[in-house]
Amino acid sequence: MKVEDLTIKNIHQGLLKKEFSASEITQAYLDRIKSQDEKINAFLRISEDLALTQAEKVDQLISEGKSISVLAGVPMAIKDNILVKDLKSTAGSKILENYIAPFDATCIKKLKKAETVFLGKTNLDEFGMGASTENSAFKKTFNPHDLSRVPGGSSGGSAAAVANNECCCALGSDTGGSVRQPASFCGVVGLRPTYGAVSRYGLIAFASSLDQIGPIAKNIEDAKIIFDIIKGKDEKDSTSVETQSFSHSVTQSLSDLVIGVPKEYFKEGIDKEVREAIEKVIKKAEKQGAKIEEVPLAHTKYALACYYLISPSEASANLARYDGIRYGKSEIENPEIQSLMDVYLKTRGEGFGVEVKRRIMLGTYALSAGYYDAYYLKAQKVRTLIKQDFEEAFKKVDVIFTPVSPTLPFKIGERKKDPLQMYLSDVLTVSAGLAGIPALSLPVEKVKGLPIGLQIIGKPFQESEIFKVGQFVEKLVH
Repeated sequence: MKVEDLTIKNIHQGLLKKEFSASEITQAYLDRIKSQDEKINAFLRISEDLALTQAEKVDQLISEGKSISVLAGVPMAIKDNILVKDLKSTAGSKILENYIAPFDATCIKKLKKAETVFLGKTNLDEFGMGASTENSAFKKTFNPHDLSRVPGGSSGGSAAAVANNECCCALGSDTGGSVRQPASFCGVVGLRPTYGAVSRYGLIAFASSLDQIGPIAKNIEDAKIIFDIIKGKDEKDSTSVETQSFSHSVTQSLSDLVIGVPKEYFKEGIDKEVREAIEKVIKKAEKQGAKIEEVPLAHTKYALACYYLISPSEASANLARYDGIRYGKSEIENPEIQSLMDVYLKTRGEGFGVEVKRRIMLGTYALSAGYYDAYYLKAQKVRTLIKQDFEEAFKKVDVIFTPVSPTLPFKIGERKKDPLQMYLSDVLTVSAGLAGIPALSLPVEKVKGLPIGLQIIGKPFQESEIFKVGQFVEKLVH
């Protein structure tokens, strides 16, 4: 039993055939984390006792001859901005360094019901703000394919853990590309679901109109299994949607398909290797009978500016709750404190990292009197135009193919000093987030030992169609 070879499906079959127990599988992953993780720093904390208790429960069910779900006994990692009751949930920030979650996120409840095993919490850019997992307050995560490079962000810990076989699969969250970009950099599959497809209850908020929880896995089939369990309506999240709204895939083969290719995603600024790898996949799909159609997404050029006005504005409102009074780090006992304002300033000054402070200031400025109309309101209008571009495109095509990242994984420290360079990492992923539509990252090639991901963008609530198309592409490239 090699953990490198394990997928959700073959863990399930192995458990049913009693080739191994859930406890043995869990222990194998825990041993691998202990021997491997100091190289890549994917995990912030391991929940060994919880994992082994959950695994024993699955073994008990099997020994009693009870039926088990396909995720039962499957060892999974959870991004540290998703609450798991009684475990620390820090969101990668000093301000929540000792915060213990008092309840389970809805997606965690659903996974617990399916008897999934939680190995631990993974590293991330603080509050999900970053594209390299270098903005964590605790440690940097490294790319398993090349330790001198970043794993992407902000779900870099989850993607690196899956790529390094330290878990079978993981959960991440995606605001502007935080599942897809690290999945691309680490050579794994990552899905950003349609906004509302998965409940956000229990996800530590960054930008509430953009955040979505999504699966990171070794292949499309595994990502689909996780998504099918965590999706659906939740009374605790008014933006979540009934599963009846989800459409089923009608595509039977690539020859049924019209694939849209937006020229805006292949312009200057894209690495030659990335462009060529994605173009090669598009040509292969065309040879299999898919119809390729160029689609204009004219407002794409404004997407990054639009995203970096809306998301910091929402972050400045969401992060106001970390005030040193209610929960998390507090300087209230500090003898230097003279007033309530001192509590706020000292707690937030010491608790938040540089990038988080930068975004709070950006957002507060964009929302301030006199600037609201010029910045935030204008950005929301552009967001509507971006959404309309996609609606028009999807009248002609079934899915859209683009690169995930304009570059190969970059070196650790290369963009840390230049926030604008770092923000450009999101240039191809933010549009789908702003439009609230689903998008998948699928590894299609390696250049110089570094993975390149194809982004498959679909219509709202058509995740099953994206998965189906993804499976066709998976066969083409492997």
